[in-house]
Amino acid sequence: MNPETTRFLQKAEKHLERGHTMLNVSLNDDAGRAAYLAAFHAAQAVIFERTGKVVKTHRGVQSEFLRLTKEIRALCLTSGFFFHKLITSKPCRLRHRP
Repeated sequence: MNPETTRFLQKAEKHLERGHTMLNVSLNDDAGRAAYLAAFHAAQAVIFERTGKVVKTHRGVQSEFLRLTKEIRALCLTSGFFFHKLITSKPCRLRHRP
């Protein structure tokens, strides 16, 4: 895994940890924001690993992530693949596992 990808994933993990802490003290709205930022940085990791591009805006991350995962989103939801599989998987080579 590329060092830049690792940094994005570390940021995501940090936000998840903060979110859990916030939930424990009933800061639900803040925990939701932390969870969103965790997903944002994880999506940046996928984008960078698959394209080598650093996308910084929310709109850019959303559109590029959707573009990159278009072919495999349904497969990931129905066959138990986890988010980290998106980083290394080749969309055309994945096979459906019922």
